[in-house]
Amino acid sequence: MPVRRPCRLAFMSISRRKFLYYTGPLLALPTLPLEWSKQSDGYKNATAPFLHGVASGDPQDDRVVLWTRVTRDALAPTQVIVTWSVAEDIAFQRVVVTGVTRTDARTDFTIKVDPDGLQPDTTYYYRFHALGHDSSIGRTKTLPTKHAERLRIAAVSNANLRYGYFNAYGALARRRDLDAVIHMGDYLDEAINDLVDDTVVRHDQRPVEECVTLADFRKRHAAQNTDVDLQAAHRQNPFICMWDDHKVIRWNRRTQQHSFDAGDRNYLESRRAAATQAYFEWMPIRARLHENSNTIYRTFRFGELLDLILLDTRLLGREQKVVDRSIGAFNMDPNRQLLGEAQERWLVEELEDSAEHGTCWRLIAQQMMFAQLVNGACIFSPEQWDSYPAARVRMLDKLANNRIGNVAMLTANSHSSCGSDLVADPFDSNAYNPSTGKGSLAVEFAVPAVASPRIGNPLQVATLADVLRRGHPHLKFVELSGRGYAMLDITPARLQCEWYHMTRTDVRGASERCAAMLQVNDGENHLRISTEASLPRANAPGLAPVASSSAVDA
Repeated sequence: MPVRRPCRLAFMSISRRKFLYYTGPLLALPTLPLEWSKQSDGYKNATAPFLHGVASGDPQDDRVVLWTRVTRDALAPTQVIVTWSVAEDIAFQRVVVTGVTRTDARTDFTIKVDPDGLQPDTTYYYRFHALGHDSSIGRTKTLPTKHAERLRIAAVSNANLRYGYFNAYGALARRRDLDAVIHMGDYLDEAINDLVDDTVVRHDQRPVEECVTLADFRKRHAAQNTDVDLQAAHRQNPFICMWDDHKVIRWNRRTQQHSFDAGDRNYLESRRAAATQAYFEWMPIRARLHENSNTIYRTFRFGELLDLILLDTRLLGREQKVVDRSIGAFNMDPNRQLLGEAQERWLVEELEDSAEHGTCWRLIAQQMMFAQLVNGACIFSPEQWDSYPAARVRMLDKLANNRIGNVAMLTANSHSSCGSDLVADPFDSNAYNPSTGKGSLAVEFAVPAVASPRIGNPLQVATLADVLRRGHPHLKFVELSGRGYAMLDITPARLQCEWYHMTRTDVRGASERCAAMLQVNDGENHLRISTEASLPRANAPGLAPVASSSAVDA
């Protein structure tokens, strides 16, 4: 077996000692001696303080981030002591590590700890204690270090609280055998969403204000994290998270209650700073490498089976999109950037390193549709790689020239379910054969929304999907209205994507159905229709107990 290289976070290669040096002070406020916590934690809240549940994320082979938030009553101390523990069993008879920390208003009373020394490829259970109360028990899992025979990873995106119940999260919480959940972005929506009322499901969740300040973003996170299905999904599985355009705003998104000059850089920078600070406080994501750093692109190594590479196509290097949708407006200027030079160089290095060391699959999670979507002389949307054709050409050229295979793009933001072959020119019959897949260099899976506004009435949606299918030979599956999640079942022989759509999102607790199944076989780099859904993993660890009193039914 090839020798594994050290895990690299973002574009830096750092030793474990340096990693702890940089992240330790930022993961939470200072850890306290256990004796001090016993002396200081005498106050008991009138109600359970863990109203926003528990969560875990950013798993490594020896550690995982644990998160919660404390909601104090009026008489509680301004600085709260929090203890936590991690065990191998639900009953906490085999506790492996404990700790004490504290939180206050500087981090909005959120807590984030990063216990290390855990065993690879192992399920653990964890809980917190503060103000006289225990939190719900959470379940998490570390990454494998050796050759894994199989992985089960779910992917979700776009969860607008007003436009549907989070039944997809509830479905994920019932799956016992997931290794991780990838949240592809738009975890919440910063806007008021003043859309037609017949698309609104939860009328009582209409935001009063659009998020502009740090207090606004914190309040919106707090509202989002009271949903019982979202809490359940977090409680059962580690999340690997990235942001999209409704969390951070690269170019001006006009607010509905706050007018400003589109060129007001101070306003935009202040709003982005507020959004990113709240994100790092409220999400189970490892703390920033450096203060005020907005770098979230990073890689997770699932043994020799998979390298999961997360990109940021929103905030760092992206040049402003062109409003004109005509193809001529998007020239092939080789200097036009989507990822930025540093991130693009890092991505190529990660792909080359992964292939060189014999990893079977490379999964690139990112926020914009990579496959070409054109309508005559226009692109369908400037919010896609179609707006940055030179960047796409550079990426495909690297795959072809360096003979890097077994690459799959995992894409969010389109609010649709799509499977595509990725080809330099899918409309050139000499370069691509849609029947055999010859000419395809990689594949793409687009992840549906958990809950978001519809793009039109059912007839309009069906018509558009038909137009896309007939005019784009590289699209192997297109469904524009389903709300749900994608499931990736990965073995050395094939990577299979299964799209699960909820039968309803206007009521809580609806069932799910499998809408489509596509797979890419080892070494083929193109999609095939799959005839069998993957089976759940046998003897999966037990789920964490259902929360008793912490969740609020939003």
